[in-house]
Amino acid sequence: MKKTNQNGRHGDEAAQALARRLHRATPFRAPGQWVGISLLRNADLLRRRLTQVVGQEGVTLQQYNVLRILRGAGEEGLPTLSVAERMIERTPGVTRLLDRLESRGWVERERSAVDRRQVMARIAPEGRALLERLDAPLARAEDEAFAGLDPESLGQLGGLLEEVRRSLEEAER
Repeated sequence: MKKTNQNGRHGDEAAQALARRLHRATPFRAPGQWVGISLLRNADLLRRRLTQVVGQEGVTLQQYNVLRILRGAGEEGLPTLSVAERMIERTPGVTRLLDRLESRGWVERERSAVDRRQVMARIAPEGRALLERLDAPLARAEDEAFAGLDPESLGQLGGLLEEVRRSLEEAER
């Protein structure tokens, strides 16, 4: 990742390159505008690439995310609402998502013996096997997406994105 000099030349070049890709006739009104658009376009490209990888196994990214969450939860599993809270992309239809995963044999659900209102979800052996098949191809796709950045730059980018996330969450309150 190129360092921005005191004049912000790298940022100006990146904004101009984005404007050309978008066939934009007018300049961006502020750095936050072009950076936001760039972030959305990059997120879309990354999402499409990862969708392509998981799609080879007949899974959506949201389904994959739920399976990863449940694998990380271990044998105990998680209540449905906890799954929803941990998702990368929030969705109101977690129950339907779990229905689809259960119908394919990737997830198991049962009512809690302690609290009958609570439904526990856990990854099934078939879901675990699916994730094991996807682990390496997804790792390669993620590595390829960020191949142009050295570890220090990746750390900086991650830190900056964390600051953006905090600002957005603060604005939601």
